[in-house]
Amino acid sequence: MGLDYFAEMKSMNFSQQRWIRIALLNLMIVALIGVILRYKIAFYLPFIQQKHLLHGHSHFAFAGWITQVLMTLLVGYLHIKKDDAAFSRYKWLLYANLLTAYGMLIAFPIEGYGPVSIVISTLSVFVSYVFGVKYWKDLNKLMIKDTAARWFKGAVLFNALSSLGAFALAFMMVNRISNQNAYLAAEYFYLHFQYNGWFFFGCMGLLTANLLHSGIPDVKLKEIFRLFAWALVPAYLLSTLWMKLPVWLYIIVIAAAIMQVLALVKLIWLLKNKHKEIMGKAPRIAKNILLLSAIALTVKLLLQLGSVVPSLSDLAFGFRPIVIGYLHLVLLGVISLFLIGYIFAEKLIPLSVIVKTGLIIFTGGILINEILLMTQGVSALSYILVPGINEMLFGAALIMFSGLLCINLPGKSKHLR
Repeated sequence: MGLDYFAEMKSMNFSQQRWIRIALLNLMIVALIGVILRYKIAFYLPFIQQKHLLHGHSHFAFAGWITQVLMTLLVGYLHIKKDDAAFSRYKWLLYANLLTAYGMLIAFPIEGYGPVSIVISTLSVFVSYVFGVKYWKDLNKLMIKDTAARWFKGAVLFNALSSLGAFALAFMMVNRISNQNAYLAAEYFYLHFQYNGWFFFGCMGLLTANLLHSGIPDVKLKEIFRLFAWALVPAYLLSTLWMKLPVWLYIIVIAAAIMQVLALVKLIWLLKNKHKEIMGKAPRIAKNILLLSAIALTVKLLLQLGSVVPSLSDLAFGFRPIVIGYLHLVLLGVISLFLIGYIFAEKLIPLSVIVKTGLIIFTGGILINEILLMTQGVSALSYILVPGINEMLFGAALIMFSGLLCINLPGKSKHLR
């Protein structure tokens, strides 16, 4: 049981492994673009439009990496629930998401927010709508509806909700509306319901499915789900504290931040008591990566709790390096490390020597990158420039790309411990 209960996913085959490999290749492309972006900041690359490439980088990271792999793993959950035709039914949606992801990768660097990129990104949103509706219906068909299914329903619901922020951003850009507060509110709305809704709820659904198969009662897992679910919508306002909320709303925001930390404490307590059953025979490297993801999640939720202090909130949202460091902490430290750790803990991809080496390099690159970003952010508070920080961040980007290159290299299909 535990993480090994998905061992039967091997029968699912080629389909799931192929889609996961595509998503990992996409992550390597994301890292490569990150290298180019960091090179342009540190050195000289005149023919690259930094802002346009950054849009392509972020959109492809969301659609080509996180969304692609989450959709794959969510369909895999249906297969485990005896839906043998799941991958056949969802194949066209996985292809559609992949095509729109590559479309945005090409269009945004060329024209930024222009007609083609907006049309393709809109199509990407519609693909997510269709996936969400179809997946919700398939979850309702399951004989046993547990808390994992609740997480997955929340994930696809919040993915759809996040699109309201994306549409608002596109509207303001096309019409050249320069209201800074409205722009930031829409941007943070999209990011919040992507990061803390679609991404986080999807990952928690995968984790919860394993916890249920490890013998943890569904009633305890339902408590954790409810705390995070109730906190999610008001937690958006943690990103808008600079708007000076009324006292009653501010109190709700504080309660939401506390609820998230309480849910984390309950989750840690469950994991502590059942860690051997949960991890099963997962490779050591996968266990360590999942542990780092859990640490990153703890740091993230504590930072959110700390942000309810007005003076700290003003500092955080007033300095772009801190915002960038926080977003990378969540996307790389919490979400990406969890998904990669999960994939190799479940043995969905063979763990060869070269792949294991790549995992170590990539994880090390994330740690170095985050330390540098936080150092840059803290130094910005005192208006101090760290010598060579941009060159070091370029080096961290190269390390992450090198690790992903190793992970994506073809090698012998062998599971290591």
